[in-house]
Order: sequence, then structure tokens, then C-alpha cells
Amino acid sequence: MTLALDLRHDGPLLDFRAELPAGRITALLGPSGGGKTSILRAVAGLLRLRHAEVRLGETVWNTAGVHVPTRERSIGLVPQHYGLFPHMSARGNVETALIHLPPEARRARAERAIALAHVAGLEERRPHELSGGQKQRVALARAIAREPEVLLLDEPFSAVDRSTRKRLYVELRRLHEQLQNTIVLVTHDLDEAAQLAHHLCLVRHGRLLQSGPTSEVLTRPRCEQSARLLDIPNVFSGQLIRAADGRHQLQWGPHTLRVSGLPDTVADGALRWAVLPSNVLLARPDKPWNSHLENPVPAQVREVIELGGEAVVRVTPAGLDDVAVQLRLPARAVRRYGVEPGHGIVVCLRTADIVPLLDPPLR
Repeated sequence: MTLALDLRHDGPLLDFRAELPAGRITALLGPSGGGKTSILRAVAGLLRLRHAEVRLGETVWNTAGVHVPTRERSIGLVPQHYGLFPHMSARGNVETALIHLPPEARRARAERAIALAHVAGLEERRPHELSGGQKQRVALARAIAREPEVLLLDEPFSAVDRSTRKRLYVELRRLHEQLQNTIVLVTHDLDEAAQLAHHLCLVRHGRLLQSGPTSEVLTRPRCEQSARLLDIPNVFSGQLIRAADGRHQLQWGPHTLRVSGLPDTVADGALRWAVLPSNVLLARPDKPWNSHLENPVPAQVREVIELGGEAVVRVTPAGLDDVAVQLRLPARAVRRYGVEPGHGIVVCLRTADIVPLLDPPLR
């Protein structure tokens, strides 16, 4: 069942409308203080807003004059710092979510959730006797013990080290495969969102910048704010013009670039556009090339920084002295083709990889 949200408030600032797909992991990605946790708390019924409509399929949790209490919503919540009771064992913490059940059923349900969260054998330990990863699993076991339709995770991996985090990613995806519930994950970590989420919502100042399948959002930002949030460094200005054959071209300094995928309603004139560093291609100097190369641009190498088996290369296109284009190349290609500061190279910007930033900025 789709989770439909229409949330508006003044403090914290929210003006957020979205539909989150059923049975998928949706990440709310944005900077700290951008309203992500407030959205999660509103879904949970923990935050009263000036206007809130929250619906899970046909079930209404919030609308005008209606506010279903948190305990009556089919949710499980893992807060940022887990919220475990220090005086209780791991089992006791999980059982606090099940006080609506008789004691015998409570114990059996808690044991199942503990096994699903991979903390079996730690039932009698108290939080101070658990590692960060174990605390996270106990908090997750408590959240799933009620068998919720929606699981809400507020930066659940922020307090654990990198290696533990990677193991927990695998466990969360495995758990989702077993339960098939809807998961809403709050994060400011782009890599985390890319690895875990099927669906991505970019959130800034309490507003939705863009949403859609994760792979699509990551590679096709619709506005400059989305591109910046996705850490895309290559954002440029050009002039859109219509060629004699009716196709769009982009005048970028002295370079005329072919572009595609623009709606017919787009008017000629100034255009901001982006290209991912991984989509800026190096024209091999040892291979003959001519018209088969898309949008070749001569450039001078300014900087080469090797990071393991990859290199970040910054170049200045000919005739655009104030512009820096970043590309990523295998370190072996840098050495093989003599990509060094001061050397001239040719980069190619494929038509399909030029992303027009058409949506107006939020105010």
C-alpha cells in the first residue's frame, strides 16, 4: 500500500508532498536540518503539524480533525540513537513493543524478532554490554516485533563504524526481502542511499526537490539544487539554440554541443546543465577518431589526483579559462595515455549524458 504524505508546517518548516511506493525502501536524503526527521516523526504521529495528511493505502492516519495515535499506527520506529532502556535486557527492550499481548505470546513474538534481527544469544544482555552494531540490531528487533506495515529508520547506522555499517546494510536488505514491508530511511549519506534504497526523495528546507527510482534520481537531477545535493561537481551555463533541422544545440563558450531529450516547450536562451564525472569520456589518443565521437571538446589537464585504482582529473576546456570539468578515469588509463598537468587531451560529452537542469529553484 502506497504511503501518501502531504505535510505542511511553519516550525520546523515543512512543505512536503510525496507518494512512497509500497514494499520498497525509500530514502529521504538531504542535509542535516533539512526536515527529514520531522517528516519521519509526522508519519509516526509524534509531531503535530499545522496541516498533515498521512494515508497508508485506504487507511487514514492523519487528515483534518483526525490524528491516529502512534500506538495505533502499523509502524516500527528505530530512532537515531536507538532509544533502548538501559535498565532492561535486550529481550525486555523488544518486549516493550508488545505490551498489548499476553506475557506468553509476548515472549514468543520477541524471540522471533530477535532471531530475524540476528541477535539471538544476546537476549539477557543490557545495552551497556552490547556493541554499537548489536544495539542497532536490538532496536531493529523491537521495531519489527509488532510486524508493522511501515518501518521508519532515522539515520540508524550513523553511530557505528564503517565495517559494521556495511554488514548492517546487508542485513537490512535481507530483512526487507523476508518481510516485504515499506521502509522509510532518513539519511544524509549519499552512498548509503545509493546502496540501500529502491526509491529516493531529495529533501531540502522541508521540501521535496525530486523523487523517483534511485538510479534515475542519481543520474538525472532535475534542478541545480538536486545536482548539488547529489555532489555532482560539473554544473555549467550555456545558451540553448535551435538548429536549422529543429534539433537543440547547446552553445558552451566556443563549443557547440548536441543535446537530446529536451521537451519541445523549452525555449531558447540561457540553460544550466550538468554532466556526471563518470560520463566525461577521454578520447584515446592512440585511436583514430572523427565524426563518430559525440561532442569532442579539447581541454588542458590542470590536476590529477589518484585515489586507489581511480584518478580524479580536472581539466579546463579550450576557450573557457574559468571553467573546470571533473572526470574520473582508471589510474592505469591516466598513466597509459599520459594524462598529466599541462598536457592537452580531448574529452567527449555524449548527447544522452548532458543533463538539462530545467526545474526552477526553490525559494
